[in-house]
Amino acid sequence: MFLWVADEDPYAGPPLRTPLLDVEWWDAWRPVPFGRDARQRRIDLPLVWTSLLVGAIPRQGKTMAARLAAGGLILDPHTRLYVFDGKGGKDWKAVEDVAHRFVCGDGVEHAEAVRDYLVELVAEVQARYARMAELDDEVCPESKITPAISRDPVLNMPITAVIIDEVQVFLENPTKVLVGGKKTTLGEYIVDLLAYLARKGPAAGIVVILATQRPDSQTIPSRLRSVLGSRFALRVMDWRDSNIVLGEQMNTRGFDASALLPNHKGVGILRPDGDTDAGAESLAMTVWTYYMANPDWQAICARGRALREAAGTLSGHAAGDDTTRAIDSAAVVKALGPGSGDARQVELPEPLAAVVRHLGDGIGEREFVPTAELVETLEIEPSTFARQMGELGCRPVRQYVPTEDGEARRVRGYLTADLRAAIKQVDDEINSTADAEADQP
Repeated sequence: MFLWVADEDPYAGPPLRTPLLDVEWWDAWRPVPFGRDARQRRIDLPLVWTSLLVGAIPRQGKTMAARLAAGGLILDPHTRLYVFDGKGGKDWKAVEDVAHRFVCGDGVEHAEAVRDYLVELVAEVQARYARMAELDDEVCPESKITPAISRDPVLNMPITAVIIDEVQVFLENPTKVLVGGKKTTLGEYIVDLLAYLARKGPAAGIVVILATQRPDSQTIPSRLRSVLGSRFALRVMDWRDSNIVLGEQMNTRGFDASALLPNHKGVGILRPDGDTDAGAESLAMTVWTYYMANPDWQAICARGRALREAAGTLSGHAAGDDTTRAIDSAAVVKALGPGSGDARQVELPEPLAAVVRHLGDGIGEREFVPTAELVETLEIEPSTFARQMGELGCRPVRQYVPTEDGEARRVRGYLTADLRAAIKQVDDEINSTADAEADQP
């Protein structure tokens, strides 16, 4: 065992300014300077090949963390930026002079613009895969984008980042729309588009960065969360919200963002998708993010525009062109796969969702499942598991089960009938909410 002990608060004192302020430009293929750990080791955040979810309660540094990740991309003139701000304030105003697509606001027209730009980008991903399939093996050896491909103006496949602050504003939009002949909501359609980009986009050079002050299972559905590679949780309200951001059962492994202190602004738990200077063996780590004051943020955005003007890569909104190209909407809907447009997909809370995944078809075939089996499989602390399941209405019982020697032993566990009842209750609550929203004028 290795133990490191600090003799003073490692997160006290003034924050450190971002190293991005001291560089003329940045290579998007390099991890972005993100912050320092308790031992003052620099933590760089890989962005290419992955995606990022930032979650926190208000005024804990969520937007700052997202802007730090965006800063390195802004300083690479060969990247293309889709920036959508659901807050509608000034936090992202400076990036308007750099962004290829830009939306700022929380109205229906803003959500519709986000949808249109995401549809455009899904079609772009499809087109990139088609073009990469025709390239020579020496240029594109693995059907994945390379640094050379991303910087070739003829191929036109730059690293492209989708950055959405207050993403819940767009994901919860209740406006009714038709997608592929199915009725759904605008928010659900945006969820499907983002899930596709996070799942299929990385190999084509797409980076998705989402930030929210409402990290719950209804706002960020599991079909989207599960494909977001890197996670950063600043202080949240309770362990459930922490697990929504960092991943299921992370609190039982010692990573709970609800335990962070209120006075530690900008301090969060990072679960990176890739190696960091803190060691590739680290599942997650506590990081104090760098600081980027508004004048510094504006200076980085201004430098990003100057770099693009010099390289001839300024495009879209920043160049005065907000028109979207014609696309095959049917092809986009088909690419999203079965279930797209279905607003009533059931998102089960944890740890019930993990139990259901473990049992599979057995939830309808088995009568009883021992607690020991679930605790071992899910790698969760028994008392924590019992408390969480109790909060979902599932109480353990004692049943006799056969042993290997033919005897019967009485053990604690859960009736699958109780598990199915809990699933039905969640389903009924979701459908009741959806019906109530549908009845509203």
